[in-house]
Amino acid sequence: MRRPLSVVTKRELIEVVGQRYRSASHPDKPAILDEFVKITGYHRKHAIRLLQKTQRSKGEERRKPTRIYNEAVREALILLWEAADRICGKRLKPLLPVLLEAMERHEYLQLDPEIRNRLLAISAATIDRLLTKVRESACGARRKSGIATTLRRSIPVRTFADWHDPAPGYLEADWVAHCGGSMEGSFLHSFVLTDVATGWTECIV
Repeated sequence: MRRPLSVVTKRELIEVVGQRYRSASHPDKPAILDEFVKITGYHRKHAIRLLQKTQRSKGEERRKPTRIYNEAVREALILLWEAADRICGKRLKPLLPVLLEAMERHEYLQLDPEIRNRLLAISAATIDRLLTKVRESACGARRKSGIATTLRRSIPVRTFADWHDPAPGYLEADWVAHCGGSMEGSFLHSFVLTDVATGWTECIV
């Protein structure tokens, strides 16, 4: 009758046999695996998974995943988002190179080169994700899903980078609430029309 192995013994056995198994040539591995299965009683597939695991040395620390977009990137993004009048990620993404250059030229912003490069490489979806909390605190909770959400998704959003030199007469329209950050009480709205080709702007209050 085979004597059961202790947990400590099994762990030591896995480490020793695992090193042999990983360093062995392909023809020698089945024999090592057969020997290991016979001693431990493990299922063959489970034994292969155990022996193929890469063992860390005792002094090696587990590496933590590096966050590509850290708090410094988020803070810079918030500042740029505010300067761009809190537009959505899809519109802010193509605007970032121009906005960054202008703010640095006028000394409103000085960024570390690494943070600057990360901002320029950021996607529109990541912009919206990083701005979720600050947008909700600034503008209130999200609108409820329903017909309005379906309608908004069916209307394509085109940024200034997508127009490809149009002729005068193509307009971008924005509905602006002059509410000071709060939607309570009475306040004015303005309807802003901008000609994409010429930059001519008309405001209707």
